[in-house]
Amino acid sequence: MRAETRRQLKQDRFSRTTIQVAEQTVHWTVEHQGKIIAAAVVLVIVIVAALGSWYYLEKQNEKASVDFGKAVQVLDTPVRPAGMPPQPDSPSFGSLNERSTEARKEFQAVMDKYPHTRASDFSHYFLGTTAASVGDNGTAERELKTVAGYHNEDLSSLAKMALASVYRNSNRTQDAVNLYKELINKPTRTVSKPSAEMALAETYQVSGKTADAKKQYEQLQKEFPSGPAAQLAAQKLQELK
Repeated sequence: MRAETRRQLKQDRFSRTTIQVAEQTVHWTVEHQGKIIAAAVVLVIVIVAALGSWYYLEKQNEKASVDFGKAVQVLDTPVRPAGMPPQPDSPSFGSLNERSTEARKEFQAVMDKYPHTRASDFSHYFLGTTAASVGDNGTAERELKTVAGYHNEDLSSLAKMALASVYRNSNRTQDAVNLYKELINKPTRTVSKPSAEMALAETYQVSGKTADAKKQYEQLQKEFPSGPAAQLAAQKLQELK
């Protein structure tokens, strides 16, 4: 009996405590009902705003992708041979510079209209490479530097590779070397270590640093003995003999 009595007393105390907590909670809820409702409204607004922002950004990305695709198509449009007149049913450009000018206009429009989209990021890259293709190194460097600073490592490394090429072609050899070495130390899915090493070796070669070029080609053969990079390195070494 004593054991049963003690068990009953414990249950009673537990019940009273539970009821007291419930009563206090209800009492607090009633007193702070306005605050709870206000907090709930704020939470709903935040959620709706977040969903709205996500939906808006997705729609912007979709629209930007369409315009970006049109800009890329400009780069794929053929350039007519000298003296050939334009054909009504076959889009073409009279020169590489004419095509580049039109493409740059299209990419700039994407950047201006959809500045915070993925298409805009890629437009900066293509604007840079297109500018480089017609010798506008100032624009190329500005745009490619912008992309090189992005958190997207794959796109950033592509920009660094292109920027290094701009430096190499404008006799800024050391700037090119520094970028290639950076890419070698941190390869990505878009710029592999052997491709960066090959570009570095070729930069040494065209700038007259034959000893450095040989060393780099030999390093390629050692690191990637069975790959295409080693075969190309062997061909380059034959050229240097």
